[in-house]
Amino acid sequence: MDFEFSEDHRILRDTVRDFARAEVAPGAADRDSAHKIEPQLISKMAEMGFFGICIPEEYGGADMGCVASTIVVEEISKACAGTGVFLSAHNSLCVDPVLGFGTDAQKKKYLPGLASGKTIGCFSLTESGSGSDAGSARCTATPDGDSWRVDGSKIFVTNGAEAGVVILFAVTDAEDKKNRLSAFIVEQPSDGLSIAKLEDKMGIRCTSTAEFLFENCPLPPDSLLGKRGHGLRVELTTLDGGRIGVAAQGLGIAAACLDASIEYAKQREQFNRPIGAFWAIQEKIANIAVEVEASRMLVYRAAWLKDQGRPYAYEAAQAKLFAAEACNRAASAAVQVYGGYGFCEDYPVERLYRDAKITELYEGTSEIHRLVIARTLLDPAAKVWETNR
Repeated sequence: MDFEFSEDHRILRDTVRDFARAEVAPGAADRDSAHKIEPQLISKMAEMGFFGICIPEEYGGADMGCVASTIVVEEISKACAGTGVFLSAHNSLCVDPVLGFGTDAQKKKYLPGLASGKTIGCFSLTESGSGSDAGSARCTATPDGDSWRVDGSKIFVTNGAEAGVVILFAVTDAEDKKNRLSAFIVEQPSDGLSIAKLEDKMGIRCTSTAEFLFENCPLPPDSLLGKRGHGLRVELTTLDGGRIGVAAQGLGIAAACLDASIEYAKQREQFNRPIGAFWAIQEKIANIAVEVEASRMLVYRAAWLKDQGRPYAYEAAQAKLFAAEACNRAASAAVQVYGGYGFCEDYPVERLYRDAKITELYEGTSEIHRLVIARTLLDPAAKVWETNR
């Protein structure tokens, strides 16, 4: 068993960590207050190659795979969780389905722009009446000759305001329960596509979360991603990878909570000694540390399996569930370590506490992940328990 990064991954980790500390962390609080990632930072991340980390070299990317993408999201999320998910949504929810299901022509058309960061990607699935039950979507794509017309709305679209490429899921066969949905690549701006609302969120406030409105929006014949009626397959495959990205975000948040708690426990004094000398504080820091390491093992195992071309949906669900809940416990403990100061915006743990909650909600709630894990374990054909232990 080898728990070490490769030399390339170590170099990448150190490079991203240095970049995050120098370029991302200093503006995190201002970014949160402004509800926006500054264009200069997006350009710098593009120059670093973060938007093309998984894209093959022939399209302008680095072709480094999921472990590399996970490293980027973890390290950036330590500095700013909103910026971390901005990258994660682009790479795992837009680039991945184009790579996995796109035609050669679609890859040539969209991947170079996505790799360079000149085009940002997003994923448009959720509706007001279909969240965990994504199959009950009502947004429709109606055939119009060789083309399509889209009508309906989508909510909670991460990167919706910045995206130039949208992965859209719409109903194409309403009467076919198994094949209701199809996936499409939609360019933004497009006629008939508008942003109806930008959400004002509790956390990850520097990223846009948009509501899309489609009104007789025309799509060309080559916009269909994968086969007609295979939208559910595209969705589930994409979300499996996306869960690794959110797990990496949760890992980054938890690691940031650990770093902040250790630093504060050494500096803050009560009763003529650092608060780190007290067992109550030591216990909280120890608990955070254990869960950070456990999260890291689960997250990178899932990413490694994906890179090996092996099944990873079960492991991705475990990683996302554990890392999300662990980072929320870490954030709560970090606020407690800081005491009253932890409740104030002048200190980073206040923002980390707000940012942490979303990891239990998007890419499938914690309840959905427990359902996925339990169903897999109870499926006689899966045999994941016999295989993994």
